[in-house]
Amino acid sequence: MPKPESFPIEKIFVPTKQKKTLNPETVAEIAESILDIGQQAPISVRRDGDRLVLVEGLHRLEACKALGEATILGVVVSAEFAEHKPLLAERPEVEAERIKMARLKQLRLEKEAAEASTSALKGHGATEAPRSRGMKGGRDNAKASPARTAKAPPKTLSAWITQQKGSGGRY
Repeated sequence: MPKPESFPIEKIFVPTKQKKTLNPETVAEIAESILDIGQQAPISVRRDGDRLVLVEGLHRLEACKALGEATILGVVVSAEFAEHKPLLAERPEVEAERIKMARLKQLRLEKEAAEASTSALKGHGATEAPRSRGMKGGRDNAKASPARTAKAPPKTLSAWITQQKGSGGRY
């Protein structure tokens, strides 16, 4: 394997097909990782006249751009090697990078879930007063209809007479 060297980011051409596979979330995760531990895996480029063409490492390249880096670690591969790109996925360091990124994503998701849970508990406790029990037989349902909480006036004379007889009143 060739020795990694530093390349100016501005001199690296990214093919359109590769640009379409860009995932902003992955770029953000890799940028966080680069801030914490630095760039661990070099990108792969091939020479095409005066320019360098990206073979592998789009998300690492974009993460370095986002961080304001002027250079990036990479290795120059031959055009034949670039054509056999699927073989790159079988390299142990590429698999280690994938595992690391998956672990970072899982940790980030767990952290976000814990923060959301904590803020939900804080918000829940602050907005809702504890419920207390009212007097026996008392109603605390503000939405109860007046007909159910107080006696409704009778609609007919015979209903009024029946109500008065039942309550012991005189008519």
